[in-house]
Amino acid sequence: MDINKPRYIPMSRRRRIYEGKAKILYEGPEPGTLIQHFKDDATAFNAKKHEVIEGKGVLNNRISEYLFQRLNEIGVPTHFIRRLNMREQLIREVEIIPLEVVVRNVAAGSLATRLGIDEGTQLPRSIIEFYYKSDKLGDPMVSEEHITAFGWATPQEIDDVMALAIRVNDFLCGLFLGVGIRLVDFKMECGRLWENDMMRIVVSDEISPDSCRLWDIKSNDKLDKDRFRRDLGGLIEAYTDVARRLGIMSENERPQGTGPVLVKG
Repeated sequence: MDINKPRYIPMSRRRRIYEGKAKILYEGPEPGTLIQHFKDDATAFNAKKHEVIEGKGVLNNRISEYLFQRLNEIGVPTHFIRRLNMREQLIREVEIIPLEVVVRNVAAGSLATRLGIDEGTQLPRSIIEFYYKSDKLGDPMVSEEHITAFGWATPQEIDDVMALAIRVNDFLCGLFLGVGIRLVDFKMECGRLWENDMMRIVVSDEISPDSCRLWDIKSNDKLDKDRFRRDLGGLIEAYTDVARRLGIMSENERPQGTGPVLVKG
């Protein structure tokens, strides 16, 4: 099986596996693969706030591709295989662990509110939090005790997830620092990748300005989804700035993508 040879199937002819707030998963061209399609939908506060922002899916696809490629290169296992076009990626099919893993370096968002810490305060060390993935329940925060008691993950899997989270955080902090961006916090998801009788935990979903808090080091300007959450405006401009700083897009390139266009190589 050569998973690197594209066999493009129009969206209308594909079997839809799952649709979330910002992405759709379709059946992949080969067994054990899926196609992940990035939508332009922007949601916040558990989808109570919702808009369609043209070009957002294109930018998230490009940025997530770049970050996952770099993680693959340094030996962090992920579900990512390759980008197919402006809005889609070929990924490995994994069994998603029903947890959002949040790594915090700087106090912001719910942590600042919950503990009464001024937003922007550097934390004594990076903090890892777990949230149970349930839109209906508002993704409640849970402890390792909850996770093992309800069988969402084993103690060994929690250790593997935390080790991955620390590696991803260390890498992303350095990468973003090099382009003048402070990684305040980020959310990641993990899945079980089955290869014959062997199973390993891999990073899945996406890593993009939708799932990270990114602040300009000098100005503290927000370059992430908080621009939408807090009605600051300029979301596409902020995401485009991140893409350009990472060297993904040239100065004159526009993020607005229409339908899927197959890329080669």
